[in-house]
Amino acid sequence: MALISLTCMAALAACEGPASETPDPIDPPDPPVATDDGLDLPATPYNYAEIDLPQHFQGPLAQDQDNTPLANPITNDGATLGRVLFYDTTLSKNGAVACASCHQQKDAFADTTRLSLGFEGGETGRNSMSVEGARYYRNGRFFWDERAATLEDQVLGPIQDPVEMGLTLEELVANVSAKSYYPALFEKAFGDPAITSDRISRALAQFVRSIVSYRSRFDEGIEAAGGNIAADFPNFTPEENAGKALFLGPAGGCAACHLDDGPPHPPPRRNNAFFFIAIPTNNGLDATTDIDDNGLGEITGNPEDNGRFKSSSLRNVALTAPYMHDGRFETLAEVVEHYNSGVKPHPNLDPRLRVQGSTEPRKLNLTPEQKASLVAFLKTLTDEELLVDPMYADPFEKASP
Repeated sequence: MALISLTCMAALAACEGPASETPDPIDPPDPPVATDDGLDLPATPYNYAEIDLPQHFQGPLAQDQDNTPLANPITNDGATLGRVLFYDTTLSKNGAVACASCHQQKDAFADTTRLSLGFEGGETGRNSMSVEGARYYRNGRFFWDERAATLEDQVLGPIQDPVEMGLTLEELVANVSAKSYYPALFEKAFGDPAITSDRISRALAQFVRSIVSYRSRFDEGIEAAGGNIAADFPNFTPEENAGKALFLGPAGGCAACHLDDGPPHPPPRRNNAFFFIAIPTNNGLDATTDIDDNGLGEITGNPEDNGRFKSSSLRNVALTAPYMHDGRFETLAEVVEHYNSGVKPHPNLDPRLRVQGSTEPRKLNLTPEQKASLVAFLKTLTDEELLVDPMYADPFEKASP
């Protein structure tokens, strides 16, 4: 850009005749941040603050899903700092793991193991949920049991967990302060180079909120259909359109939960873009509360919350196996079969999964073709570009093999 500007100025000078005085020198752009630690950032930050989202993300109903607080809006410099922190292993006690270790870009910011491994190789208590789309979880609470009131709270949780990353907040600040590249990044993000746990939290939350999936075949289809999710999408196969109809309609009933204001409400609907279940639910994984993990109930102490868990978005769900809070299902076909015939009669089972007027779990009795079409539809929610987008990639240079 600087070369173009200099060329244009030279052309103007030639048109206007000799200059009467030497022009002021043009300040070059800031050089990329490159350090002995291998950090490599672009001279101009990526545009995290104003991502060009499609129309179905922009209406007032969709925007109502956004949990970004007024006190911590996404900024380009703030999210850039958050990206560095997200990939920096100095946020763990022995420098072995980073946030990205359990939330990998190639896996849609999830982990492909049933339980992730912490800094000393210990297993985490639950499956690592994808952080993509966290910005649009309207409830605004995080972790499987929703113990974190905000995303700003959530991002500090794994850092302080004795199995996951193993630091106190004081140790976190000391570790980050010891890295030469951070003062300049904090100054750009917050106006001065002070490093605090609050600022670390805010920067991480900004980066995570910027991770939005919007370039899937589903997104192309709903735009082509003018926002009408119920219409056949011209870019879908007949099987994929059949799976979408099954997902939306009473035979599958998926939209009753995953599009919480879905049919019979007509388009536009606030959740068409996000596929979140609005609140933690009990989906009949177990028949009783006599289990090791009762989810939300362990946080609230309310027996009626036993077995209720937050769900991640269905976006990129084909990439985020294994599934459920404990990673018990290895494939989407297993998940579909659970809802088809395997829901257990837990006392807190969500009413939408019961036979109407009964306590018995509902069975869908889907044919093999119908189950395959549901899986085919779910695969259209995959955003291949998200998996390789450089603005979300590891900013630390990798040594050549």
